[in-house]
Amino acid sequence: MTPQTIAVLRVLLEDPVAPRYGLDIARQAGLKTGTLHPILRRLQQAGLIESFWEDPADHEDQGRPRRRYYRFAGHEATVTAYQAVTRADAATAGGASALRPQPGH
Repeated sequence: MTPQTIAVLRVLLEDPVAPRYGLDIARQAGLKTGTLHPILRRLQQAGLIESFWEDPADHEDQGRPRRRYYRFAGHEATVTAYQAVTRADAATAGGASALRPQPGH
């Protein structure tokens, strides 16, 4: 998984049952929406997340566009995401040199 995908999973893991909308995820992950939405699409195709549109009554009074919300597609998807982030953390903690063979070995 890319560092950007891991960043998205981290944001969603902050509160695994809470639905989050795209712009909120992008801001918290430090990504542009043009980078975020392909990641969300891939995560959804992989079955890790699901999406739904908010009820029009929730946004029309506020005069803003309708939001599409994303959340994990169940407990198993949440565990899979947590494991991916944990593996990424372990690889980072070991440093890049820990992943490469040392000269002479």
